[in-house]
Amino acid sequence: MNSNSPVIDHFTNGAMVYDERNLQLAPIADNMHFLIRLILKNAPLQARILCVGVGTGAEIISLSKSFPQWTFVGVDPSIGMLDVCRERLVEAGVQDRCELIHGYVDDAPEGESFDAVLSVLVAHFVKREDRLNFYQAMYSRLRTNGFLVNTEISFDLDSAEFPFMLKNWEAVQSMMGATPESLANLSMQLREMLSVISPTETEHLLKHTGIDVPIRFFQAFMICGWYGIK
Repeated sequence: MNSNSPVIDHFTNGAMVYDERNLQLAPIADNMHFLIRLILKNAPLQARILCVGVGTGAEIISLSKSFPQWTFVGVDPSIGMLDVCRERLVEAGVQDRCELIHGYVDDAPEGESFDAVLSVLVAHFVKREDRLNFYQAMYSRLRTNGFLVNTEISFDLDSAEFPFMLKNWEAVQSMMGATPESLANLSMQLREMLSVISPTETEHLLKHTGIDVPIRFFQAFMICGWYGIK
């Protein structure tokens, strides 16, 4: 995940239907964004926010409505996602407060530039061996007292609880239109196609970035969220 790596576009072909496919999970997303807004409510009046893996811009739109003086930088490796994001920002009337960058977190402005850095449901796409660098790249862009907010699919796939949680996750995926074939391979996808790590490992890595106390503020089945302060 560095600026010299080729930008791999995983989502362009599905970018236009991404929001529609996830609409069934709106109750989960709404709660997650509600809690993120509460966490960040004491950020500076004119805060500058970095959204890593900005996708179609859901977190920017959520925050921009509540904090009208904040400005945003969104970075994403998918051109298709950025195109849809730009359209969503125009529709929401907030495009003048936003800058979009094609690339990874290392392509975002360097230095202690941001009052908050958000990564919402992105980290599980980052390989395990690159995960610490991913978190560190976000942390390094925070100002003192800035907030790091990270949500991802996280679970101990070798635990006794996993077979039971997998049934719950199958129900989630079915709501999103998963085929019987993809449901049959769901465990393999979590282990091999994604890089799902346990909450304990995630918290350990976040501590290594400099976050002394990662606070788990959210869980919905295997979707977990943490925040910390620099």
